[in-house]
Amino acid sequence: MTNQIELRHLHYFKVLAEELHYRKAAEKLYISQSALSQQIKQLENLLELSLFDRINKRVVLNDAGKLFYKDAIQVIHKMQTALNNLKLLKRGNTGQIGISFVASAMQSILPGLLKKFNSDCPNIKFYLEELTNKEQLAALQKGDIDLGFMRSNQVGQNMMIKSVFKENFTLVLPKAHPMTAAKFNHVGELKDEHFILFPNDQSQLYYQQIINLCADQGFTPNITHRSIHAPTIFKLVENGMGLSIIPKSLATTENPNIKFIELKNIPQQTELYAVWNKLNDNSALPYFLEMLN
Repeated sequence: MTNQIELRHLHYFKVLAEELHYRKAAEKLYISQSALSQQIKQLENLLELSLFDRINKRVVLNDAGKLFYKDAIQVIHKMQTALNNLKLLKRGNTGQIGISFVASAMQSILPGLLKKFNSDCPNIKFYLEELTNKEQLAALQKGDIDLGFMRSNQVGQNMMIKSVFKENFTLVLPKAHPMTAAKFNHVGELKDEHFILFPNDQSQLYYQQIINLCADQGFTPNITHRSIHAPTIFKLVENGMGLSIIPKSLATTENPNIKFIELKNIPQQTELYAVWNKLNDNSALPYFLEMLN
């Protein structure tokens, strides 16, 4: 019966799934190889499924094992979170919050918020994870995180959303590009250039705003490359692969081979949103949300 599966079964399975070697997994678990083999066999008997394929002396996850691994990781993670919360409570603390963010949030509003939260609520711990907009929404839905900072307002019905920061867009150009801030009038002057933009499926609102600001000048950008990572974008621009448009907060690199021109006096601004699941019952979350007001 699956209700006889214990946490140790999942832990043993996780280590073996990652090591794919009984001896190495057993050493990591500080148990004998035969004991590990018995525990895995017991787990497979309870599931009535084989999780590994044994090919000669090699061990590989089969399709069932790969599927079970994803769910087992979530169970282990939630149990670890629960145990951590109890340890914090025992020490007189009140819990922890999982926070995800897009890279530009860490260059703008998030450090100040975290510093203030740590000062106001020192007994509430937080852990951070950089994720794309799409990944954040999935993690919020599954309960893997409590709060996300993203550049998307397209969220599910069970999500709450609050605008927390607005900023201008900024052009990224190679250092040797003839366009300068002093000569720049509008983005239409660059209509014949190649552009490197964030993927549409990762941030539809952000992407559409850039399309709109180009459309206001009568052209559609020729997008030749896409990336969600600022360092990658900067490196592509540096090597003459195209121009880019990013949030002003990301224009902080010390790279001497690129330059920035802030896009002022246009209607489009990029916006950062705090998003959380309205069904989230983490008692520590309201303290952070209150600070956003």
